[in-house]
Amino acid sequence: MRYKWILFFGAVLCSGWVSAEAEPGSDFVEATVTEDLASVKRGSKTDDELVARSEEAILLDELNVAQMKELREKAKVFAFEAEVNRMMKLIINSLYRNKEIFLRELISNASDALDKIRILSLTEPGVLSALPELFIRIKVDKEKKVLHIADSGIGMTKNDLVANLGTIAKSGTAEFLSKMQEAGSQGQDTNDMIGQFGVGFYSAFLVADKVVVTTKHNDDVQHIWESDAGSYSIVEDPRGATLKRGSVISLHLKDEAAEYLEIDSLKSIIKKYSQFINFPIYLWSSKTVKVEEPIEEDEAKPEDEDKPEEGDEDEKEDQVEVEEEKEKEEKPKKREVEKTVWDWELVNDSKPIWTRKPADVKDKEYNEFYVALTKDHQTPLGKIHFVAEGEVTFKSLLYVPRVQPSDSFNRYGTSTDNIKLYVRRVFITDEFADMLPKYLAFIRGVVDSDDLPLNVSRETLQQHKLLKVIKKKLVRKVLDMIKKFEDKDMETFWQEYSTNIKLGIIEDPSNRSRLSKLLRFQTSHSEKLATLSDYISRMKPKQDTVYYIAGSSRSEVEKSPFVERLLKKKYEVLYLVEAIDEYTLNALPEFEGKKFQNVAKEGFKLAEEEKKLEALQDKFAPLTKWLNDKGLKDKIAKAEVSMRLTDSPCALVASMFGWTGNMERLAVSNAHQKTDDPQRKFYLNQKKNLEINPRHPLIKELQKRVADDPEDPQAAEIALMMFRTATLRSGYLLQDTAEFAQSVEKMMRQTLGVGEDEEVEEEEEEEEEADEGEVEKAEEVDAGEEKEDEEHDEL
Repeated sequence: MRYKWILFFGAVLCSGWVSAEAEPGSDFVEATVTEDLASVKRGSKTDDELVARSEEAILLDELNVAQMKELREKAKVFAFEAEVNRMMKLIINSLYRNKEIFLRELISNASDALDKIRILSLTEPGVLSALPELFIRIKVDKEKKVLHIADSGIGMTKNDLVANLGTIAKSGTAEFLSKMQEAGSQGQDTNDMIGQFGVGFYSAFLVADKVVVTTKHNDDVQHIWESDAGSYSIVEDPRGATLKRGSVISLHLKDEAAEYLEIDSLKSIIKKYSQFINFPIYLWSSKTVKVEEPIEEDEAKPEDEDKPEEGDEDEKEDQVEVEEEKEKEEKPKKREVEKTVWDWELVNDSKPIWTRKPADVKDKEYNEFYVALTKDHQTPLGKIHFVAEGEVTFKSLLYVPRVQPSDSFNRYGTSTDNIKLYVRRVFITDEFADMLPKYLAFIRGVVDSDDLPLNVSRETLQQHKLLKVIKKKLVRKVLDMIKKFEDKDMETFWQEYSTNIKLGIIEDPSNRSRLSKLLRFQTSHSEKLATLSDYISRMKPKQDTVYYIAGSSRSEVEKSPFVERLLKKKYEVLYLVEAIDEYTLNALPEFEGKKFQNVAKEGFKLAEEEKKLEALQDKFAPLTKWLNDKGLKDKIAKAEVSMRLTDSPCALVASMFGWTGNMERLAVSNAHQKTDDPQRKFYLNQKKNLEINPRHPLIKELQKRVADDPEDPQAAEIALMMFRTATLRSGYLLQDTAEFAQSVEKMMRQTLGVGEDEEVEEEEEEEEEADEGEVEKAEEVDAGEEKEDEEHDEL
């Protein structure tokens, strides 16, 4: 029965895959298969009758007694090597969660077989004479739960079957087992490791109880290889060379693998993993179409319709003549009916345009491929198509979408499916967290390498040194592409992706210089965004620092006391109005040799005013000493004369490594940061420097009062009030708001001449008593009305 089973499925394999030019020798081949495939090649469709004939032919195509006897005599049973058996057990016992990879592996093997015969044909054209067409065909037999994968590749000889499907010692089985055990002990995902060591064929046993391989090589006769994962047998096919050339793998699927008998499931897997294989992949599938067919005369008109009454012979003769004339004039009647049509459907219709030269690809093709890849129907903002050579060779086609998804930053840092990795046009994975850095996760496209190991696990692949080289080159190519955007496209890009680039400055030190050239900010020069290069081109001759200030809006930073002196002196200032901007420039030490200066922090100076500053420091030393030692001793880190103020009397300035008012506001508003975080508490409670404006009249008056009487209580109150207003004006949060309100109220009393001991007028008690009397009166009225209603009811 075993050999009968083998030959029965051998017959199944022939159905639909034997060439239309097959030689005589099998009734099945001549009577059915040749006819069927000839019709397919002509582009015609099969109908229900043809399908029925094909099924009948499959059932009738049994081996005769002589052929079965020949099989029993010639079949040889082999045992797998011990290591192969161990590996098979690992595979079969649900080692891989993603079992659908079996189809990817078998299609990849078929593609390799086709590549071999194609390359061989370049020097020996005759090798294709038996079967010129190169294809991969997949067919399902739902009734028998068999899935067939056929190719017209190079095929295998008997020795090849033993060497490739029996022993595979040279394929690294021992190393495979070692890696599996190591990955398992470390808790890594071992999914997809199977192809790494050349044992991809055995993934068939993930879904199949038995596997039958029928194969024909030009240098050998056709053979059948069969295995149930315990042992395998090889026998010469008694039907002869029905395949002409190539192989058919038939998988007898397990019950739990029934989903792989569904056409839609197979299409989805093929499109996911193998849509860019170099050779056409056909799937035997059906569809319902509407066709017209003539209506038979008997169906179109009932027998007794319009039949004249008996006895009226003249009328009968006239009617017959009229009907005869009518039949001559009328065209045959037709009706529309639905029919089930079966044919080979091309599944991998998307072409891998990244394998072509960029000069040969039109913009329309790039856009069509982008839509097919991303399902985004807007034209991409930019693209780059290149071949990288050197330590690693790969081809890549990358796109910048016109619009960034609204939830991008909610998923920031998670694995994305935006970059699809292929190895020799076979899809490997798109579940990378690190194919590109997080800030470039919006980039869509493909990477195809011939150097990476096929189907290595994701964990191992992400550690692979070649992948790190690929990542490095991808980043540089992407940044070069963005840098070359025209002004209009750059404006759109910056509107969508400015935060990504700023995050890149913070997260990617190795590309910080490249990213900094893309930065754009508002400035005091104009409301139009400017690059850092634009700013430097407009710097004053002796200016060696890029000045900037951060805040929540342009109007806020324009009115900040920290920019007063700079604006008066016609210095340009960068306005950082996005939440991330200050973090970004804190991470950027310099640009084109120019350092950055946050004008809300200490260290600010203007070279032309340094001599004036020294003189003013000496003049106001008594005031600064009094503020440090007495007036604001517990409130500030130190007081000093400032050269950054023009109109404001004073300002609070952060230390070089402290938080500005803008940073403090962001930290407090961060809902994700813990309130008891020690670092947060340290920065929030850090004392600031108080810088005074030596030209302001309030400061001059305070200097005079302190000189006259260091113990003057009014001077202390004025100093405290100036400190609190400076806190608010400098963008910081005021800690003692109640005390500040009381101080303002006290100042208003003094200004308006209201006594400090004058209290708030109390409410008069008479008003409350009057209100109570009105309530009682209303209640008496309501009681009287109720009494009248009761009397009325009694009457």
